[in-house]
Amino acid sequence: MEKRIVFATGNEHKMEEIRKILGDCGVKIVSMKEAGIEVEVVEDGDTFEANALIKATEVGKLLPSDIVLADDSGLEIDYLNKEPGIYSARYAGVDTPYTVKNQMFLDKLAGVEDEKRSARFVCAIAAHFPNGETEVVRGTIEGRIGHEIAGEHGFGYDPIFYLPEYACTTAELTPAKKNELSHRGRALAKMRVILGKRKSDENISG
Repeated sequence: MEKRIVFATGNEHKMEEIRKILGDCGVKIVSMKEAGIEVEVVEDGDTFEANALIKATEVGKLLPSDIVLADDSGLEIDYLNKEPGIYSARYAGVDTPYTVKNQMFLDKLAGVEDEKRSARFVCAIAAHFPNGETEVVRGTIEGRIGHEIAGEHGFGYDPIFYLPEYACTTAELTPAKKNELSHRGRALAKMRVILGKRKSDENISG
């Protein structure tokens, strides 16, 4: 049976980024849905790492022959005591459009000077291996909250996350540049190293 990496997400935007970054690792990469798994995992950890590990472990139990990856990511705004943090996807309700969520944070920071608008994207990625072992890595990108929604690329909070050194939001970066700089890209790069070290032991290339 061909070994696979199953990423425990139904988010097609994430899968697009993941396939671009891990696409040359020599292993078939599929989403949880493509693997035939539909399960709601309660992510009740108090850190990004804990939530990623919970999801990878629970889905890994259902796919004992596969390597299962899961991530938990979000935005931390220092002026707002690191909100929305681990609640980024659920902030103001999971069905609330990000156009609305983004405007909410711009409103909360109305009149706040740039020096106090510091923020970061955080991504923790956990791996659950067929032998039951797990690994967790973290990637971050520092920036600040802009003063307006800008950019057509990316998704989520990208249109308000401003990178001073590039004079644009992450939604204004090209997809290739964003994958190079992003929190998820950096976490996936670390996970690639781990997968490479385990490749022979797990025989993940089939």
